[in-house]
Amino acid sequence: MSEHIAKPRTTAVILAGGTGQRVGLSIPKQLLKIAGKAVIEHTLTTFERADSIDDIIVLMAPGYVPDVEKIVAKAGFTKVRKVIEGGSTRNETTERAIEALREGLAEGEDRNVLFHDAVRPLLSQRVIDDCVAALERYEAVDVAIPSADTIIVTRTHGQDGEFITEIPDRSRLRRGQTPQAFKLSTIRRAYDVAAGDPNFQATDDCSVVLKYLPDVPIHVVAGDEYNMKVTQPVDVFIADKLFQLASTAAPEQVDEAAYRELLGGKTVVIFGGSYGIGKDIAELAASFGASVYALGRSTTGTHVENPEEVDDALSKAYGETGRIDYVVNTAGVLRIGKLAETDNATIEEALKVNYLAPVQIARSSYKYLVETKGQLLLYTSSSYTRGRAEYSLYSSTKAAMVNLTQALSDEWAGEGIRVNCINPERTATPMRTKAFGQEPSGSLLSSEAVARTSLDVLLSELTGHVIDVRQQDPTAGAAKANGFEQALASVLDRQDGV
Repeated sequence: MSEHIAKPRTTAVILAGGTGQRVGLSIPKQLLKIAGKAVIEHTLTTFERADSIDDIIVLMAPGYVPDVEKIVAKAGFTKVRKVIEGGSTRNETTERAIEALREGLAEGEDRNVLFHDAVRPLLSQRVIDDCVAALERYEAVDVAIPSADTIIVTRTHGQDGEFITEIPDRSRLRRGQTPQAFKLSTIRRAYDVAAGDPNFQATDDCSVVLKYLPDVPIHVVAGDEYNMKVTQPVDVFIADKLFQLASTAAPEQVDEAAYRELLGGKTVVIFGGSYGIGKDIAELAASFGASVYALGRSTTGTHVENPEEVDDALSKAYGETGRIDYVVNTAGVLRIGKLAETDNATIEEALKVNYLAPVQIARSSYKYLVETKGQLLLYTSSSYTRGRAEYSLYSSTKAAMVNLTQALSDEWAGEGIRVNCINPERTATPMRTKAFGQEPSGSLLSSEAVARTSLDVLLSELTGHVIDVRQQDPTAGAAKANGFEQALASVLDRQDGV
């Protein structure tokens, strides 16, 4: 009978020793906020959620360890084992990480280690898993993508500037990314050998293995274009937009019993609950035992654009149940037309219902949601990614919902209130039918599917996310996971969406 061999533990080492000089900041760039969170928090979240990662060590720029410790504590990251100061160079930082990883190891014990740049916050779970899987066969692993650009080699000739000396074959060139993954014993041995070289210097760890352990093959895992490094000012803008466009998956409940257990005794207040998605959410939540207040102009006479009526509705729900756990706003108006030809009353209505009402609902809901550590759920539209002619009022207010979601999720994180935003594809609702008439059967997402995903989001721990619900999803309403690759596709195929 063969003896079972336990898999080695896998540690992610987040290298966060850089500064923000190239981005023009007085703080390290990994502390810069993108999409409502520090860059390093996005990076840590990815590794925290990775099933193939057992623990995490952070090497932070000197003087900023307390800042990262606060982020870790606030976010509740359970895998972060320690945060220590990095060195003055990349080599020194890696050496400190290796020493930290050696602590507590038994004689002959080895482990897997992934070194990742903190300023690559768009890393996918797929790349992490591929690196860990590759370590089952190889001792050293790099991540790279093909180069879309022609690479040239130049030489400077005095004051005449640079001249091309070589143009390598692009088909063999790759752009290196991180993580770089190793057996701890291998990277440790490489640095031990390198220590004997008085001229030793390297900008990455695979080059250390390549130079000082030439007999160790370095396997290459396919990276992806979204795993960008935030280095230049333009990178900050691009990364922020990718986060804004990316969809997130809402974890589905196992069965109906789980919904009943989570919703029983909870209070759900839904503005825009008279029909469409709001009505479907109300019926679904009520069927699982929640106390539901479905509010609408045509049913309860509640006008979301009237702050007093919003306050009264929330106060009534709280007075009758003693709590408010979830506040949902699906109310909206769709007015199509050229802005120059739109009258003041129409403009005022669009701004009041689509923008000012959600702002007021958020403000009024705060004192109730802070008690229950609850959630505010807003709705955007597929047109928020690109304003189009004759949709200026609608698409601009829907873009505002995304920014409001991200801002409030950050603002309220300390109180434990979650804020998310549902982004449904073209959906069969009375509002859409009124605007466009009857459309071909099967061409629209059902409001029931959006309602089911909305419920999953309410019951999740997500916050600050835009959850994309698309018709072609085989689970008919489950949001797509890891949406960076969908971001570009969404921009391209939403041109006719509202």
